[in-house]
Amino acid sequence: MDERIKIEDLRPAKGSTGKIKRVGRGRSSGMGKTSCRGNNGEGQRAGRSSKRGFEGGQMPGYRQMPKLKGFKNFNAICYAHINVGDLANVKSAEITLESLKEEGKVSVKAQALRVLGSGELDKPVTISARYFTETAKEKIEKAGGKAQLV
Repeated sequence: MDERIKIEDLRPAKGSTGKIKRVGRGRSSGMGKTSCRGNNGEGQRAGRSSKRGFEGGQMPGYRQMPKLKGFKNFNAICYAHINVGDLANVKSAEITLESLKEEGKVSVKAQALRVLGSGELDKPVTISARYFTETAKEKIEKAGGKAQLV
């Protein structure tokens, strides 16, 4: 006996097809008098379309939220600023950003060091930083230290 599937034996999978919704064909269509559109109003009329973001008269979500102002530069470098006077209290003779982070003198989030000229320095130190003010450089060299740009 030939057990091949024939075209007339093919059927859709069970539950994959259903009754077609015939909208606007009266009570006998199974959708009722109003065809699942409710009673009156915009939604029942032909050609209904509402504006994007329309929430039925309720204040839309995009108007409830406050406006975002400003701009966040993701490429910005977080500098640690330290004065020459604060370097006098540092224990090591070679000062870098990492050594200042270990001592807790600058923020852990800092990516580069800037040395400012306020205060006095009385011991010779070697400082490696991204930037020195003119007065800071003068005070470091006057105390017998070195200011190295990194």
